[in-house]
Amino acid sequence: MKKLPNTDPKNNRAKARRMMGMWTLVVAMACLLPTRAFAASTDPLTIVNNLSTFIFSCIRAIGIIILGWGIVQVGMSVQSHDASQRTQGFLCLFGGLLITFAKEILTTIGVV
Repeated sequence: MKKLPNTDPKNNRAKARRMMGMWTLVVAMACLLPTRAFAASTDPLTIVNNLSTFIFSCIRAIGIIILGWGIVQVGMSVQSHDASQRTQGFLCLFGGLLITFAKEILTTIGVV
């Protein structure tokens, strides 16, 4: 004969209480025994400057992509003799140039 698993509600309640106790112990240990975070001993301004350089390099990459798309649009408009597409291509081209050289423009103005 096959034995059925024990489905006693008292046994299930005891397992649930044991699991809750273990979870409480884990949370208490995590709160009471924190690990130390060792920060870098460098100047915080270098970290900010590195982040600024990274963000401006991402912006420059997007500007180069837009610039390339503008060149493609101008070339396609010259081939198809479409004036509105040519205008849109030149706007895209100049917008890409503006985005590509945003850091240099902001440095010249004196913002960055």
